[in-house]
Amino acid sequence: MEFTIYLAGQIHDDWRSELREKAKKKGLSLNFVGPQENHERSDQIGEEILGEQPGKVFMDDAASDINNFRTELLLQKADAVIALFGESYKQWNTAMDAGIALKANKPLILIRPESLIHPLKELSNQANVTVETIDQALEVLAYVYE
Repeated sequence: MEFTIYLAGQIHDDWRSELREKAKKKGLSLNFVGPQENHERSDQIGEEILGEQPGKVFMDDAASDINNFRTELLLQKADAVIALFGESYKQWNTAMDAGIALKANKPLILIRPESLIHPLKELSNQANVTVETIDQALEVLAYVYE
């Protein structure tokens, strides 16, 4: 049995690559999807498809429309969502994706460090499982296969 997991979270470091590699080493039959990981492409996609926009606000709005379409489509097709909150970057998109997952009744694993327990307490309470590390999230998924 193979599951599709949507990986919500910031796109500025390689946490997804780390998670994919660890899942592969564990032999987990998982297909991972998520937001566009090429930050420049994500920011430029509106103008690439719709043409030059009359200003930064319009450029961001056009890119957001297309990125939100992509996120919704992939998240709706996913069997579960992992939302990683870290300390290095602002996490607005992660919070939005986690909220979409909850609204869509997608099983949600929330990864957050101990320092974010308080600011994420309500979201953590709504998630199916809250863990502190990628390894713990993968152990949750591995348990499904037992």
